Amino acid sequence: MTRQQILIALIPVAYVIGSIPFGLMIGLASGIDPRRAGSGNIGATNLGRLLGWKFFALVFTLDLLKGAAPTLAAGALLRFAPGYRSGYLLWILVGAAAITGHLFSLFLRFRGGKGVATSTGVVLGIFPYFTAAGAVAIIVWLVVFRLTRYVSAGSIVGSLAFPVAYASIGAADGWPITGAQLPLLVFAILMALLIIFKHRGNIARLRAGTENRFAARNV
Repeated sequence: MTRQQILIALIPVAYVIGSIPFGLMIGLASGIDPRRAGSGNIGATNLGRLLGWKFFALVFTLDLLKGAAPTLAAGALLRFAPGYRSGYLLWILVGAAAITGHLFSLFLRFRGGKGVATSTGVVLGIFPYFTAAGAVAIIVWLVVFRLTRYVSAGSIVGSLAFPVAYASIGAADGWPITGAQLPLLVFAILMALLIIFKHRGNIARLRAGTENRFAARNV
């Protein structure tokens, strides 16, 4: 198989990996169905509220790895320097497949989480082009969360910061962000919009003043 064929074959593999519902599996193993408790979401935030910080960290890490592992594998095949648009596009498609799996899980009748942790893994896996921008987004998330105690607010603002940071860093370093790396720019924008869309219920609650601040159980 050629390198391009292997990358194409990685796309459905990444989708299946992204579909693994770690939050649900860990919740059920701990005696709680997160779909029927708390916010009803299978992601790290709900598990943290229901079971404690250790479970938040565990689920977040596993969901992050779902995005990072296939994306890093694709990057390694490209030696982390495609140099041509179709190479960047295939790299992005592998990462996008992992995110899609998390959002629309094969194992949950095409339902899933909100994609923040898995998207973070994909961002960190697009090395080095997204790594610094991803770090900026994580810092923004932490600052907003510390100030507001709203995980959703941190996720929304952090996702908006990501494409801005990528474009700024790319322009400063002279990357061809509107040339060969155009797929990266488009993906950064679409990923931010998708995360915001998945948080539309949280946005409505934030505007109404009814959004819950994060308070994990001390277990």
